[in-house]
Amino acid sequence: MTESALLGKSLAELTDWVQDQGQPAYRGKQLHQWLYQKGARSLHEITVFPKQWRAALEDQPIGRSTIAHRSIAPDETRKYLLRLADGEMIETVGIPTAKRLTVCVSSQIGCPMACDFCATGKGGFTRNLEAYEIVDQVLTVAEDFERRVSHVVFMGMGEPLLNREAVVKAVKSLNQDVGIGQRCLTVSTVGIPKQIPLLAEEKLQITLAISLHASNQTLREQLIPSGGGYPLSDLIADCRKYVERTHRRVTFEYILLAGVNDTPDHAEELAQLLRGFQTHVNLIPYNPISEVDYQRPDKNRIEAFQSVLEDAKIAVSIRYSRGLEADAACGQLRVNQTQ
Repeated sequence: MTESALLGKSLAELTDWVQDQGQPAYRGKQLHQWLYQKGARSLHEITVFPKQWRAALEDQPIGRSTIAHRSIAPDETRKYLLRLADGEMIETVGIPTAKRLTVCVSSQIGCPMACDFCATGKGGFTRNLEAYEIVDQVLTVAEDFERRVSHVVFMGMGEPLLNREAVVKAVKSLNQDVGIGQRCLTVSTVGIPKQIPLLAEEKLQITLAISLHASNQTLREQLIPSGGGYPLSDLIADCRKYVERTHRRVTFEYILLAGVNDTPDHAEELAQLLRGFQTHVNLIPYNPISEVDYQRPDKNRIEAFQSVLEDAKIAVSIRYSRGLEADAACGQLRVNQTQ
């Protein structure tokens, strides 16, 4: 890790930094522009800086990763294996449409949550990412697509609320420095005790997405090992308070696993759980991974589940994941250094 990396610092912090180097304050604005708008990867590239100063700062890290591997799915989704400054690897995904470019960022190297249906959790956990390592992912994808990033979702490797401070710092940097609206940023969590109220205190205008995947406590513990330490009733109570505090609705992600959590009874149970506050349910048909033999439900079963929620007046949509053929879809990310 490179604690002193310049990326992720605000204009005020960069201004303080250049002044500490004996440079005039206006150099902070120049540095900010070259980092976030021009995508500088070293101080040597910043030609508006005096040559002698650039030479003296040759070893000062900016905090950019390098692309170790890139794969492109038929739908133009791109998955990147990024090498960090310490040699560790993470995956990030760029998802383009005609009007949007969404980046799915990682917040940890690996993931300690070990959800049964997710490839990332099968590979264990190495460390948290620094805020600049999260911001870098967005800049890297923007460069590769030669397009402005419009949306960012914290749905890559890792559990964001186990790295809350760095994630909040990255959210603020993506908003204030990169220029992405907070309402275009989504933080997804399985649910970590005490963390949702702390996130609410930040009063961010982001979307909070809860990886729910179960309509009752027994089923949730089967799919999500950490579920036993954070009962569903407590999780939903914290979500209700989050809505009250932020006035932002909560999205619930629900991966449909054939014969496991996809019956009309499960849908009824889910509707009861979510009744009475601002929510939206994203139904995600399961994306296969090699380690387990879950199956994706057929279309009729998916639509029947959706209909039960709609009849109960729960806002719901079906999200078919992009990038499936490149193993870049929801639940498929892992660090595979043999690619």
